[in-house]
Amino acid sequence: MSEQTTGRLYGVGLGPGDPALMTLRAVEIIAGADVIAYHSARHGRSIARSIAAKHIRADHIEEALVYPVTTETTDHPGGYRGAMEDFYTEAAARLAVHLDAGRTVAVLAEGDPLFYGSYMHMHKRLADRYPTEVIPGVTSVSAAAARLGTPLAEGEEVLTILPGTLPEEELTARLASTDAAVVMKLGRTFPAVRRAFEASGRLPEARYVERATMAGERLGDLADTDAASVPYFAVAVLPSRIDAPRPARTPGNGEVVVVGTGPAGPLWLTPETRGALAAADDVVGYTTYLERVPVRPGQVRHGSDNKVESERAEFALDLARRGRRVAVVSGGDPGVFAMATAVLEVACLPEYADVPVRVLPGVTAANAAAARAGAPLGHDYATLSLSDRLKPWEVIAERLRAAASADLVLALYNPGSRTRTWQVGKARDLLLEHRSPDTPVVLGRDVGGAAESVRTVRLGDLDPAEVDMRTILIVGSSRTRWEQRGDGRQIVWTPRRYPEG
Repeated sequence: MSEQTTGRLYGVGLGPGDPALMTLRAVEIIAGADVIAYHSARHGRSIARSIAAKHIRADHIEEALVYPVTTETTDHPGGYRGAMEDFYTEAAARLAVHLDAGRTVAVLAEGDPLFYGSYMHMHKRLADRYPTEVIPGVTSVSAAAARLGTPLAEGEEVLTILPGTLPEEELTARLASTDAAVVMKLGRTFPAVRRAFEASGRLPEARYVERATMAGERLGDLADTDAASVPYFAVAVLPSRIDAPRPARTPGNGEVVVVGTGPAGPLWLTPETRGALAAADDVVGYTTYLERVPVRPGQVRHGSDNKVESERAEFALDLARRGRRVAVVSGGDPGVFAMATAVLEVACLPEYADVPVRVLPGVTAANAAAARAGAPLGHDYATLSLSDRLKPWEVIAERLRAAASADLVLALYNPGSRTRTWQVGKARDLLLEHRSPDTPVVLGRDVGGAAESVRTVRLGDLDPAEVDMRTILIVGSSRTRWEQRGDGRQIVWTPRRYPEG
């Protein structure tokens, strides 16, 4: 007597709604299946079944998997999630009965089975026990782009797929930072989704697609869509920016946004900064920092030398006065020894008084180096620049003494360069008047970059020859600890508590 074999499980993607968009393989699997399963709400109507209806025969065994809840409340002790988990477990058990009996089971899924679909809950519970195949389907994302007739993503653009159920602030951040996007699961989430588009500055670009390829299909601008009319089966689309028409620039409509790129590459950019850089008509900055910014079609880049901050600021403000959206790029945080001050100084001149200027923060070199070392900035600290290009050394020395005598941790920017070689030694000697030679000093060079080096030395052993313009120094206080951990890593940290008296 031969051993009975189990049936085979299929997750069948049906496409976005038009039965003509079902794949040949999907039709073939449905025709050969013994059991046709599909999900539905308690009203019993299944969109998946309606798409495949003409391929379902009278001799098919049908399993309607009816959700116990959709958007309403439940008295289940585990709440909504508990009720759904129990439902999926029960549904999988029902399908397992057929599979154990040797029947082939086709679970129908709108769009693609593994893309925000209910089938995946069956897959996770059954695929390790039974032979399984997933039949991909055309997604609603592809259908929406096709119906809009506009490229969704091109070249190096990043496409982000978002559920509308995300918190509004999270949606805003992700919409601000991406090139193109599709937000799904609208319906009751639409008001929050629309606010997120508006807050991210992307509402004018956004399109609306309802029931793509299905009866009742509707297309339009997201900004003009009535929230009360939006069903669950609708998506918001941010199409490709490449070759998209840009709004006409007229005097009075421009602005300057000063952005910080952090200490190194893209990992250090904030979503807000990414959005501002993507939206800019012109990007202005020191050439080294401009190289950190992705090149975008239609965007004009203006690089310059590092020592022309005022001229760069004036150039950016002139562009904005003509109606251009200008991003001025700065390393680290633009407000810490960087471009924000230069821009605002020029912006205060009468001829630029009406040009809007915004400053967006970035990760500072001090924060980056401190994080790599541990937490040396865990208590009060002072930030100073050792450059005497814009202020006399006497002022720097006076501030070093004051901060050192107050027992503050010190973050020292611009410690040295090819033309400034003596300041680090002078600063070390001044600090040794107030600090023990054993005080830990973190040397962070090119943090986040290819040549990153972060190490700690004693203040008494600090060698000026090992310090250049790409290095930041963090000098500990009398309370700063320098420890060797069990994994061999050295960490530097400053306790949050300070002894009384």
